[in-house]
Amino acid sequence: MSVNYSAMPTLAHIPTYHAGLRPHEVAIECDGRITDWATLARHMRQVANALLNDGVRAGDHICTITTNSDEFLELMFGAARIGAIFTPIVHRLAVPEVTAIAADADAKLIFVGPSHVQDAAAYAEAVGGLTNVIGFEDGAQGIRSFAQWRDAASDAEPAHQPTEDDIALQLYTSGTTGKPKGVMLSNFNLLGSKLPAISANLSWNEWQDGDVNLVAMPNGHIGGVGWAIAGLFNGAKTLVQREFSPDGTLQAMADGITKLFIVPAALQMCLMHPRVREIDYSRLRNILYGASPIALDLLREATEVFGCGFCQQYGMTETTGTIVYLPPEDHSPEGTARMRAAGKPLPGVEIRIVGDDGAVLPPFETGEIQSRSGYNMVGYHKRPDATKETVDDEGWLKTGDAGYMDEDGYLYIQDRIKDMVVSGGENVYPAEVESAIYGHPAIQEVAVIGVPDPKWGEAVKAIVVLRPGESATPEEIIAFARSRIAGFKVPKSVDFTDALPRNPSGKILRRFLREPYWEGHDRRVN
Repeated sequence: MSVNYSAMPTLAHIPTYHAGLRPHEVAIECDGRITDWATLARHMRQVANALLNDGVRAGDHICTITTNSDEFLELMFGAARIGAIFTPIVHRLAVPEVTAIAADADAKLIFVGPSHVQDAAAYAEAVGGLTNVIGFEDGAQGIRSFAQWRDAASDAEPAHQPTEDDIALQLYTSGTTGKPKGVMLSNFNLLGSKLPAISANLSWNEWQDGDVNLVAMPNGHIGGVGWAIAGLFNGAKTLVQREFSPDGTLQAMADGITKLFIVPAALQMCLMHPRVREIDYSRLRNILYGASPIALDLLREATEVFGCGFCQQYGMTETTGTIVYLPPEDHSPEGTARMRAAGKPLPGVEIRIVGDDGAVLPPFETGEIQSRSGYNMVGYHKRPDATKETVDDEGWLKTGDAGYMDEDGYLYIQDRIKDMVVSGGENVYPAEVESAIYGHPAIQEVAVIGVPDPKWGEAVKAIVVLRPGESATPEEIIAFARSRIAGFKVPKSVDFTDALPRNPSGKILRRFLREPYWEGHDRRVN
């Protein structure tokens, strides 16, 4: 596909550029609704003017809480057109978590999906009132409908001229303190930084005329919204599914998608589907996978069943997603040692391994993985200290992951220096879960760890010390946590102990807690 990428320095340029080249080709399909490029460009301008009519200006935040949709993408482009900061929130979060993020972002408006309209009044307080809540799809009584709100606005070009330095996207990721941090990503992070990799003509990264891209991963993550941007940037038809389901994904493959991004837990669900070996995958060209490590046996089965090119993606929200890739040529149904690697750095990306003393380590020595490139975030919203802790003065970003590089420059991940648990591609931070559980009256202390799980990769486990004379069952503790945090963060199991191991300064030694559950595993991620 012939694309002039330099003509699209910002998200707002994407619909305009492709509308000029292919106005009547399909840009987005969602639930049977077809949006061609000319319509997408017009809707972007209308959304931009509707935002201006509501007092939104460059640098202001707007939040969403919804599943994937075509209207979500229209709003993203419209916000970028006037320099507003698009801030999608993971739709599975609990109401208090959503309102805390909207408040932290000082959001001017919040857009809610059909399954969240019942909580509109709760969200309204964070954005200045119910008049600042807009409903995707048909909305609800007392809430403006997105389509009516958009269509009441002019489709004239707004005066604002977006630049590649504008913050276009802000995604929230928790930290070891449990307080979510807003990761600020610029248009350059999202688009311009990709140009070295595009120029390298990597087979898995190439897009062709007729490509159909499946977006099924959640839009509150870089793996969802970032993958949607990648396909649209390249002019591909983007098939948007509300949420991932094995049925939906396999049907999309049967219908002729050519590319998708998926997390290993979702890939495993597809392989367990009774129809998985009955479908013609001849149109499917590439499956990109990432967000958590993948079991070698699962990867071997996937390459054998789907018969397409597989490419592992390693990165994080703070690096705008992928910075390391394992190309299709390093995958095989028979399995190779290299299939245990995360891969090698993308063109334009530097990776180094640093020891505890700050020295750069030689091949095969394990230390913290650090990265430097144009993909590195602008910083954390309103958190300069946290930004400085993560990115040093020379631009090296600390990933918090431990690993080593081999003599050929391939990166192997061994463990996480941070305490994060990755379950089904979702990041779960122990401090946040522990904070929710601590409120139970019977609990004296709690530590949360990740343990191996055949379905989710890792499962959240709480290890609890009860107060003297108190009692509680695992079921009671799990139910208590479920009332306070999102379901994917809730412990799947609870164990009890008399005391938690601590170092001399009083910090809980989670590594000691994890070790018994990881016996027999050659690395401490799954």
